[in-house]
Amino acid sequence: MIEQKSSGTNQMIEKMIPAILFVIASVSILTTLGIVLTLIFETVTFFSIVPISEYLTATKWYPFGETATFGVLPLVVGTLKITLIASLVAIPLGLAAAIYLSEYATDRSRRIIKPVLEVLAGIPTIVYGFFALTFVTPVLKNVIPDLAIFNALSPGIVVGIMILPMIASLSEDAMSSVPNAMREGALAMGSTKLEVTLKVVLPAAISGIVASIVLAVSRAIGETMIVTVAGGATPSLDWNMTESIQTMTAYIVQVTTGDAGFGTVKYYSIYSVGFTLFVFTLVMNLLAQFISKRFREEY
Repeated sequence: MIEQKSSGTNQMIEKMIPAILFVIASVSILTTLGIVLTLIFETVTFFSIVPISEYLTATKWYPFGETATFGVLPLVVGTLKITLIASLVAIPLGLAAAIYLSEYATDRSRRIIKPVLEVLAGIPTIVYGFFALTFVTPVLKNVIPDLAIFNALSPGIVVGIMILPMIASLSEDAMSSVPNAMREGALAMGSTKLEVTLKVVLPAAISGIVASIVLAVSRAIGETMIVTVAGGATPSLDWNMTESIQTMTAYIVQVTTGDAGFGTVKYYSIYSVGFTLFVFTLVMNLLAQFISKRFREEY
């Protein structure tokens, strides 16, 4: 009798477990759906007040005052400035670090260097922001006297430092997954260590490397605190890297910590900018997944 009750309880638990796990797995999906729907509904409200043609084509972003203009292009250009500078810093340094860790470092060196490198990913971004403002900018002013206190160059460099561990770690993992037989075969045919790295290992690991770069760039696009602290709050359509800028994320921070009342045009504008940022990051992540699947090597 006791065994029958125990068996019945076990069967009931076995039937409940899949349902419980399904609910838990659905939380992330429902959360994402809620975020997307919120952005869409509030963005539609914004475009019912401001024409979408003005939003996409106007060259000035000035939501404050009586003659407000809502051209998102200056915010997009500011975001792209930061992303471009960060990419120029992070991609070569990250790939160089990955190549060293995968192909040249000893096991002892790898065990020391890789965790230290990944510590950079755990530093709060607000700390990076103050580092950019109080250290990097004064150093750069010694080289570029005309550099403004708030500029695109300093936060762009620091954002590049922030995303560097992502590129280095993921690229190193992709390169380490290349079979040693391919390296040994190339070395046996007379190739040098550098030739093996550049002509055998890198092409074989290209899907993982490109995916890591795309993911890191999407992180740079969505960075908030570094550009808010060190970039300034001046939307600009030019590509001058030495003057104050404003990115999409920095504008959202500015308005949400300011005096924008609920239901005003300024209030709804943060959702339109957020939706634009969401589209940028979504495209980058879809691109990373496509590249990863399209060029994946099976060993």
